[in-house]
Amino acid sequence: MNTSADPVRDYLSAVEREGSALPADRRQELLADLAEHIEVTRAERPDAAIGEILAELGDPRTIAATALAEAGNGAAGASARSGAGAPTRRGKVHPLVPLLMLTLSLPFMMIFPDLPGPLFGVLFRVTGAVLLCTSVHWTAVQKTTGVLLTAILPSAVITTWNLSGAPGGTPALLANLVTLVLLACTAAWLWRVRRA
Repeated sequence: MNTSADPVRDYLSAVEREGSALPADRRQELLADLAEHIEVTRAERPDAAIGEILAELGDPRTIAATALAEAGNGAAGASARSGAGAPTRRGKVHPLVPLLMLTLSLPFMMIFPDLPGPLFGVLFRVTGAVLLCTSVHWTAVQKTTGVLLTAILPSAVITTWNLSGAPGGTPALLANLVTLVLLACTAAWLWRVRRA
């Protein structure tokens, strides 16, 4: 940071402040890259106003947020490889917990069709949906899709089936197996797209 201009110093300080969650070496690398870019641009366009050059770089918050997003996976992997620091999971509940609760709610109801089974199955499904929605491991779209496919759709199908007065037996078993496959596939998809 060999610049003597106050706007440049202020700009780099703002990026440093906004990127304080970055690892120190990554933050210093980002600041050095920005300072070098500013110097090169000033050398190439000596008549350009410093404010114009800084505006072209973008808002310090945006730059820091982009660097944080890029470093998110790399920083987690680096700390896991080095064995130092906190565990890479940021959530209080392991991501497998809501997935198992949502998936196992239906088999529990199928295995124990009399009371406590349906009650525990519904409790599993509701608790799993709440844990999924409050988890840090998925985006809002992934959470919404997961809740729709593992909690709302199966509940709607089962309720419709029960209220329609359809006879029990093979069709109910087939519907339950299809629903179970849907639950398992959705849980597997959510597991694959989760954030560390």
